Amino acid sequence: MAERQEQAVPDAVMTRIGQVVMLHHAGDREEARHRYLRLWAEIGEDGDPLHRCTLAHYMADAQDDPADELAWDLRALTAAEELNHERLAGHADAPAVRALYPSLHLNLAADYVRLGRGGPARTHLRLARGAAEALADDGYGEGVRAAISRLELRLEEGGTAQWP
Repeated sequence: MAERQEQAVPDAVMTRIGQVVMLHHAGDREEARHRYLRLWAEIGEDGDPLHRCTLAHYMADAQDDPADELAWDLRALTAAEELNHERLAGHADAPAVRALYPSLHLNLAADYVRLGRGGPARTHLRLARGAAEALADDGYGEGVRAAISRLELRLEEGGTAQWP
């Protein structure tokens, strides 16, 4: 029973990340970026992989420079690779590790497209497509699969210039 209660306790860092995400989505990108950086400094390069993965994933979206976005998305993928099912079991809202990969690889593919690097973009897009089977048949899963299809189509058409 105590173990179940421990798992139900909210993760303060994940809560703080969520608060910054709301600030970012409300339009205060610059302040969100500063708060993400402060959280990153607290978590540290060797901190909890779930915290690092989540924070880096959102920090990437707050970047203006595609190269900076790529660097943060690579940090998110590296942290995801350190995650295991036991670590995620303590987080009621955390998806299964396998379900993280389609989005992480899709983001990397999009970063490489923005940077005009079609080869790595195609590699990560193939990885995203392959990992997409782990996604649920819900709105989120459908959205990620649709975004993968859109980017595949764009790459088939030879588009590796600026991608919105």
